[in-house]
Amino acid sequence: MRLRSKLAIKCAKATSSLIKKMNRGSGVTLPGYVARLIDPKILNEMAGQVREKIIVTMGTNGKTTTNAILCRALESEGKKVIINRTGANMLNGIISAFVLSTDKKGRLDADFACIEVDEIASVGVLPRLTPDCALLTNISRDQLDRFGEVDITYNKLMTAVTSVPKTTLIINCDDILSCSLAENSGNPYVTYGISEQIFDDISRSEIRESIFCRKCGKKLEYDFFHYGQLGIYHCPNCGWERPQPDYTAEHIELHDEVYSFDMDRLHIDSTARTPYNIYNTLSAYTALKALGAGYAGFKEMIEAFDYGNNRESIFQINGARVQLHLAKNPIGFQQKVSLVLKDPKPKDIIIQINDTYQDGEDISWLWDVDFQYLADSNAQSIITAGTRRHDMGLRLKYEDIPCGSTTDLRASVLDRVENGTKNLYVIVNYSGLYRTNHMLTELEKTCGKTGEGKAEQEKSAAGKPEPGTQGQNREQKGGERA
Repeated sequence: MRLRSKLAIKCAKATSSLIKKMNRGSGVTLPGYVARLIDPKILNEMAGQVREKIIVTMGTNGKTTTNAILCRALESEGKKVIINRTGANMLNGIISAFVLSTDKKGRLDADFACIEVDEIASVGVLPRLTPDCALLTNISRDQLDRFGEVDITYNKLMTAVTSVPKTTLIINCDDILSCSLAENSGNPYVTYGISEQIFDDISRSEIRESIFCRKCGKKLEYDFFHYGQLGIYHCPNCGWERPQPDYTAEHIELHDEVYSFDMDRLHIDSTARTPYNIYNTLSAYTALKALGAGYAGFKEMIEAFDYGNNRESIFQINGARVQLHLAKNPIGFQQKVSLVLKDPKPKDIIIQINDTYQDGEDISWLWDVDFQYLADSNAQSIITAGTRRHDMGLRLKYEDIPCGSTTDLRASVLDRVENGTKNLYVIVNYSGLYRTNHMLTELEKTCGKTGEGKAEQEKSAAGKPEPGTQGQNREQKGGERA
């Protein structure tokens, strides 16, 4: 290893340790920046030390969960895997994942690398990693201030994948944008898709990123939509159509809030609670099959897999069932609305919307979500929180859905678990996720599952939220600073 690379790794580790000692964050971004300043080729160096394969996962929805499935499958086969598990998917975060995994001599001990990559960052990351496999979940709108309209994301991804022409693409052929990208890239590719209509009317919504033929420009005809522009499509003008996928899931059934399905002669009794996680499972399995790696025990692994990944978590607080869900773009939020509607019991809902750089400062996408369904959700109360709580409240007002607002998420949770339906949904966008997860975990330990212990003390200390409270929620404004 070059002396410069060794120095870069040493300084990156020192930076990470300092950040943690100063309690300034989790230290998964700045160390990569430091390493890259010292050695601009550090990621090339690290990638070269991976013994077998490098897999990158990209796409608007599902990449964190899909990447976690890939890692778990490989680890279950006894492989040593490098992963940016925290979701730090920009260039500096990816470098950090590698350099912080080295031993005292600056060497990696890894058979595989499973790396989640931001779509815009892919142009700078893929040439440095030269992955064996690049998995693309879908292409849709996300963070308009960063990505712009969907064609900008499409073009960035095209530039990225054509810079590594030997990389095999794993493509969701139900998505016309992903399918078009694969066909036009010149890269080898393998497809996956679902031919059964498994998404309900609420999940499907009316959000369509593109429904025009990518070859002749005429409007496509659909047998049905899964959601967004994903579905079974064909062009009546030039004949372009959704191909038969190389791998598919079928015989999909929902029992007791979880899905079972068949996939490549495997019957999976999964823990997936949303149909989108069937896509995530199928995409990961397709990638592993394409690489000839890590799928011998896939059935046993996936049936025990926790799809939550801190983005779908269930807590028991003071005798109440509290669910935490991430929703950071229109399609993702529509899936959460559908999930809420599948629960017929009375419920309380808290929706937190922030506008940090991590979330995207443009929150106009809220108007693309079909919130009118919440009027029939049997919600006894809806509370908005976060820096853009009033925008969220206005969006609900346009659907004639009453709601309150709060500047104290913790107090609102405590009030709802004490005085509400005992069935609470907390839906947050990105910057609030880990902080809220930590808060709910703490409350579960402090208040206990049946309200024993310090529940009353917690409630007294926190106080009750007042609907319509003005001001900023300082706790929700921060993201990771380092």
